[in-house]
Amino acid sequence: MSSPPSRQPTEVVTAFLAALEALDVDAARALLAPEVTYQNVPLPPVRGAAATERTLRAFLIPFTGFAVETLHLAADGEVVLTERVDTLSRGRFAMRFWVCGTFVVRGGRIVLWRDRFDFADLTVAAVRGLLSIPFRR
Repeated sequence: MSSPPSRQPTEVVTAFLAALEALDVDAARALLAPEVTYQNVPLPPVRGAAATERTLRAFLIPFTGFAVETLHLAADGEVVLTERVDTLSRGRFAMRFWVCGTFVVRGGRIVLWRDRFDFADLTVAAVRGLLSIPFRR
């Protein structure tokens, strides 16, 4: 795999999240280093680009839409922090939940991606999403 053009870490993270919004896992993977570590805290980490790609594809299977609302984005060198509201959707179902992400970018690729979310918040978002679907008789 060739090296991507030199980009600022914030540009890499923004492009990565945009690829996920487009449900373009291949484009997202292109921004991952082969040795990437991906973790949705409190779940265990996934190591390597191939394993991260498999996890993303499995995670996105039930959904037809993904949106990211970036509330805050801050960088210090190779570290990029995001505070976001992510929305997963399928048809009329949509669940919005808070996420705080830490990314480390080296050589134009993400070597660490760690998202933190609250299971209670995610559960409430799922219930709200289900309740917002009008039921037919």
